[in-house]
Amino acid sequence: MAATDIRVRTARLADAEAIGAITTLFADRGVMLKRSPENIIENIRNFLVAEQNRQIIGSCAISFFTLHLAEIRTLAVIDTFKRRGVGSMLVGKAEDILREEGVTTAFVLTLSPGFFLSRGYREVNKETFPQKIWKDCTNCPKLMACDEIAMIKELDGGVAG
Repeated sequence: MAATDIRVRTARLADAEAIGAITTLFADRGVMLKRSPENIIENIRNFLVAEQNRQIIGSCAISFFTLHLAEIRTLAVIDTFKRRGVGSMLVGKAEDILREEGVTTAFVLTLSPGFFLSRGYREVNKETFPQKIWKDCTNCPKLMACDEIAMIKELDGGVAG
């Protein structure tokens, strides 16, 4: 099936269960933090989903840290749709939303740096984001042995202010 059959949109409450299933699949593999159903529901408007024929095939979320800094997180695409541009579609839509909000810098913590390098991100030290460390990392089971790579992208077209 062609990528043209795939649509990316803001998640709705009815998508929470599908988002939870996808994130649990990747959390069980140890490549993503598990998100509770309550956390997904509470943050549903920060999620984007990719769908084909009304089936959720991928998701990601945005987390705002300052007026100009935000994280793109929880990026996951089900295995049968990997390498079809779905991840790029999700990240591209997230970046568009960040630009609309005036965010000038996006960052990710990832185990797939090659994907983000191809999208214009560059590697930085995790300590660049103390807001992230205090907000999320203190509750992570990998805190003392984090294997994620921090990457950053300056977003062109962001609104200065």
